[in-house]
Amino acid sequence: MSADHPAITLYRLQACPYCERVVRRLREYDLDYRSRFVEPMHSDRTVVKRVSGKRTVPAIVDENTGVTMSESANIVEYLDAIYGDETEGTA
Repeated sequence: MSADHPAITLYRLQACPYCERVVRRLREYDLDYRSRFVEPMHSDRTVVKRVSGKRTVPAIVDENTGVTMSESANIVEYLDAIYGDETEGTA
């Protein structure tokens, strides 16, 4: 991927604590990502529905692995599993 097109796209809302949880993990692993802010009205989130099959946020698309998923806990777990080993030390 080129620098102007990060492989990870995060669909999110402003001031959403679940979205911020994912943002913190992306930053922790120093992953480049693109934020796509979606409509606050649940019924208007057609872009997220097209991508993930759900209207909930956060949702990510990781072009590195071909994974698309929703739910912050699942996304954080996925990021830990895929990108965590590179930066975690043994404690």
